[in-house]
Amino acid sequence: MMLEIIMERFDDLLLADGFDEAVIGIDESTDRIVYSVSKCIKILMSGGMEVDEAIEYFNFNVSGAYVGEKTPIWCQDHY
Repeated sequence: MMLEIIMERFDDLLLADGFDEAVIGIDESTDRIVYSVSKCIKILMSGGMEVDEAIEYFNFNVSGAYVGEKTPIWCQDHY
C-alpha cells in the first residue's frame, strides 16, 4: 500500500526486488525509497531463512549493494 502511494507521485525510483512490503517512505530530498530493515528481515524469514541467516543475507546481498545515486535507504528500525 505504501509503495503504491509513493509510486503515484514519484516515477524514477530504484526498488529492491521482493521487499515491497518493507517500504516505509521516501527521502524527498534525494528521491530515494526508504525500507525498514526489520521488515526486510521478516520477509527473508518468511521465505524459510533462520534469523541469523536472514540478517547475514540482507547485510551482504541487499544493503551492501551500491547501485548508484538512487540506491535505497535502509532504516535500522529494529531497536
